[in-house]
Amino acid sequence: MPDAIFDYFTQVELPTPTLGPDEVTRLFAEHFGVDVDLSPLGSQQDQNFRVTARGECEPLGVLKLSNPAFSEAEIAMQDAAAALVAERQPTLRIPKLVTGPRGPMSAWWESSEGRIHARVIENIAGSTLTGSRYLAPDVVAHMGDLAGRVSVALADFRDPADGRVLQWDLRHAERVIELLLPREPDADVRATISAAIEPALRVLAPLAERLPVQAGHFDITDDNMLRPPGGRLPDAVIDFGDVAASWAVGELATTLSSVLHHDGASPAATLPAIRAFHALRPLGEHEVDALWALVTLRGAVLVLSGREQVRLDAANEYASGALEREYRVLERAASVPPEVMAQVVRRALALPAAAPSSGPDASPLPPFTSPTALDAGTVAPLNDEGAWMHAGTLDDAALAALDRGSDVAFLPPWRPVLTGAPQRTPSAPATIPTGVTLWLAEPTPVLGSVARDGDALVVHSEGAALVFAAQSGFGPEPMLPARTRIQVTRRPEGAPAAPPLVEAAYADGWRAVVGDALDALGLAGHVADVTGAGDAGEHPDPAAVLARRERHLAEVQEHYYAAPPQIERGWREYLIDVDGRVYLDMLNNVTSVGHAHPHVVEAAHRQMRLLNTNSRFHYAAIAEYAERIAALLPEHLDTVFFVNSGSEATDLAIRLAMAATGRRDIVAMREAYHGWTYASDAVSTSIADNPNALETRPDWVHTVDAANSYRGTHRGADADRYAPEAVAVIDALAADGRPPAGFICEPYFGNAGGVPLPEGYLAQVYEAVRRHGGVVIADEVQVGYGRLGGWFWGHEQQGVVPDIVAVAKSVGSGHPVGAVITTRAIADQYRTGGYFFASTGGSPVSSVIGMAVLDVIENEGLQQNAWRVGQHLRQRLEALMERYPIIGAVHGSGLYMGLELVRDRSTLEPATEETAWICDRLRELGVIMQPTGDYQNVFKIKPPLCVTIESADYFVDQVERVLATGW
Repeated sequence: MPDAIFDYFTQVELPTPTLGPDEVTRLFAEHFGVDVDLSPLGSQQDQNFRVTARGECEPLGVLKLSNPAFSEAEIAMQDAAAALVAERQPTLRIPKLVTGPRGPMSAWWESSEGRIHARVIENIAGSTLTGSRYLAPDVVAHMGDLAGRVSVALADFRDPADGRVLQWDLRHAERVIELLLPREPDADVRATISAAIEPALRVLAPLAERLPVQAGHFDITDDNMLRPPGGRLPDAVIDFGDVAASWAVGELATTLSSVLHHDGASPAATLPAIRAFHALRPLGEHEVDALWALVTLRGAVLVLSGREQVRLDAANEYASGALEREYRVLERAASVPPEVMAQVVRRALALPAAAPSSGPDASPLPPFTSPTALDAGTVAPLNDEGAWMHAGTLDDAALAALDRGSDVAFLPPWRPVLTGAPQRTPSAPATIPTGVTLWLAEPTPVLGSVARDGDALVVHSEGAALVFAAQSGFGPEPMLPARTRIQVTRRPEGAPAAPPLVEAAYADGWRAVVGDALDALGLAGHVADVTGAGDAGEHPDPAAVLARRERHLAEVQEHYYAAPPQIERGWREYLIDVDGRVYLDMLNNVTSVGHAHPHVVEAAHRQMRLLNTNSRFHYAAIAEYAERIAALLPEHLDTVFFVNSGSEATDLAIRLAMAATGRRDIVAMREAYHGWTYASDAVSTSIADNPNALETRPDWVHTVDAANSYRGTHRGADADRYAPEAVAVIDALAADGRPPAGFICEPYFGNAGGVPLPEGYLAQVYEAVRRHGGVVIADEVQVGYGRLGGWFWGHEQQGVVPDIVAVAKSVGSGHPVGAVITTRAIADQYRTGGYFFASTGGSPVSSVIGMAVLDVIENEGLQQNAWRVGQHLRQRLEALMERYPIIGAVHGSGLYMGLELVRDRSTLEPATEETAWICDRLRELGVIMQPTGDYQNVFKIKPPLCVTIESADYFVDQVERVLATGW
């Protein structure tokens, strides 16, 4: 081993030591006095083994055989840096040198390959983030946190060996690339790297001398950080082999590069790590501007070095196994120009960002006299009734404006465009236009100095160019064609060319770099704030809207997701956010016939123009709707009360039972949810909704065991015991002089995720209640109205008829409509206690909406669709269950299904945390899903009844992706 510190450029070829296991175990025993068993570990340039004392179970440590090119001083520096980090960051797990029977296990070995330094460091328990599985935002943030803590700990560390020159030192990245690029035999790889590094080097050149230098680890990557056993977030840093002095920001750049190869990662996915690092070790503005250039250069060095190492050492499985990952790092780093990412990062860190430029002042087009600005955003009327799904919608609107006399129709840049956006996308699509789109009434000349760049016309002026690209191309003259799309983008000198559309995450960054072409065309003053987004260049800020919501709404009035998308449009089974991203809604049983169904919308619109008042007035709609809803049930259930919600419906049903019987005791099934009013909440005993539900029930509520044949007290064939036990509770109440007024439960156990009740359960329980003079209530709020597919009502699946039916949610498809249907005799008993009145229950608008919903269910065969799509969905989910043990069961029928996740299929330990994380990951993949059940470990799969097989397939595909790649 040399005395001089290492200089990569004097020894480019670094084959790893390759001592055989017999030699290693012999030398280990000779020097350290312990007989060991070996397990080889990967390394780029060293040789590593996990060592276990013979006859022991727990590892003794990790044996590191250092590459002979590294000096003793460098090895000592690595150990000193690790010890300092451990001292200054005591909550970090940092491996220390192991002490054996002969003292510290560090020695020089005379081996068959020459003099090699061997040392044993602690084996840190846990698992690395190695591989390309998904990294959640909180994990990515923790990676940045670890890098920041190590950087802070080593800020004043100095060592004579810290001037070593490593190929991984980003100060030397350009030299490494210049050295290795000509040696790369693959022309495509060379071309990819050349294209990636050009903008990175250009951005870095004026900043390099201004970047702070300090000692660092410079290899805090997914390979070198560990989670604790059974833990989620990394808390340990290992392998201090690359300690040196370099640009401090390189610590973060190295960490970020290791995020990029993971499933679904993108440049924007690294922002949590950047924020976390900055919170501990604030980045200077020069460091922010250089950061992404360094990430890109790191990717290029990884690719070239890895491929060089494999050519040099074909047996190095560690190096060869990383090649594909390293190439992904480079591709994803280069997918966003470094100057654009610098602006994105500045905004993420609330640092000053560049203001968009807008010149030239003189327009290259003649002045327009009657321009029309188009709005194609999420809430634009242009996109109503699914028009956003059709490619020609925007062109049709533009041409219609021209036909009305406008000399130009234009779509402003930097506002989200929904029109033409794709559905079912696993990542956010590009929906933000970077340029102005024009449709001209007449052919229009381009003024000024016009050049051609391929198929584009380019007008240069004042350090920036305007680039014109026409859908139909250009003729020999610099003339813009009429009545066709023309894209006009601004390209400042030296700036990257912007794509026509970019993702919302990068829009502000791109805008800061390329500016806005509106002023240059003389159109900026004609952009109306039609979407409420503020300035024409500002796309909506969901976080600001969420802050307003949380400032004024009660905390208990929760919302889905910690950082929810701002949803402002729905269509069929889709929900659409303000950035034009389309999500698949697999959750929403409220909008039963699909979001914004035209027949329902038109019925409401027409009635609102006619009359909407309280239900005491005499109008036809309430009578017609009552007739139609009663006709869906057996003939004797002929009397309807209209209310506004499921809570009101179940509350009224309970009051009806009490009034009809003159009693006050109610029997309810445990683990159920029936609403939030006093009476409906009293019979709700789901601990997910109220952890103290059972202990806080009033004395008139009596509960029976939840008849859950999968997770309940009695499982499988033993589930037959639930009904006799419930009957015994009812009989005991009667014997005690408190016969129940009624029994309430969901006829299909919806709150548990769609678990069917045991066969014959309701028949036995209903008989017992009626035998003692009580009435029975079916809470059909969630499971009724065709959702089960095979039955319109949940109670039909059990072959029983209740005395009172409570229904809501589906009946209004998003409008607050609820109903209670019962017999005339029971209804008349309620009159003895006074009168009933709900101001808007059964209002004219609510009634016509309710009838329109029934029209759609019947005319479009949605109950049949629920059965057909539900059967397909069940088959696909059951196929997943065969491959992924976390799936404990597939519950439900039709489009009321539950996917129950467990940590162990024997104990049925609920996978509560995993379910929440998986739901979060599904949202990233474009699927809206949430957990249900007392343990919040069941997907509540309740999409609009119009959902297609294609959408069901997409849902299952994304669930499988998450189960396969992590959450």
